Amino acid sequence: MAIRGIETSANALREALEGQVNAASRAAPGQVYAALADLRKHIEWAGKRQPRKMRLLSMDAPRGLAKTGTEFSSTGLNPNGTFSDHSVVTEATPGRAFEFVTESVLTPKGGAQPVEWTLVHRYEIAPGAKGGSTVSYRYRITRISHLIGPLRLLRTPMAFVVRRMWSMVTGKGLRNLIAVAEER
Repeated sequence: MAIRGIETSANALREALEGQVNAASRAAPGQVYAALADLRKHIEWAGKRQPRKMRLLSMDAPRGLAKTGTEFSSTGLNPNGTFSDHSVVTEATPGRAFEFVTESVLTPKGGAQPVEWTLVHRYEIAPGAKGGSTVSYRYRITRISHLIGPLRLLRTPMAFVVRRMWSMVTGKGLRNLIAVAEER
């Protein structure tokens, strides 16, 4: 597990797995930020509105808007099994940026050895050219203890398949976040 950004466990990645998705929103930057910083809203856009096999199931977070240093935990489903996460907010700049680091443990179906992950989630929000806002979500997976299922492709020329899958999942999550912000 990582301690304040210092990774101490095995890492099966040769390099960080990174990606970015962008979207426009009719919601003002402050509305998008509020949907992100209200951690209890994550269960809506990253849970209920996500595909049945890849979603948050529970969220344990303090009430109100998160600040730098706020900690929270969640559980969820993944096509490979179930996961439990512990996250810490590392940046909370109202209306502009929200970032958190997640230490995750995936328990694979069939009782295989759990997989530990370290992920950095960063959202940047800017005013849109015609009102509203533009939102950029950047993910960075810095550590995976060992590769299972489709993740094994990361060590082959087919690594682009995993990256494409992550882009599809993260794009859906970003669109869900924007929908929640626009409904506020």
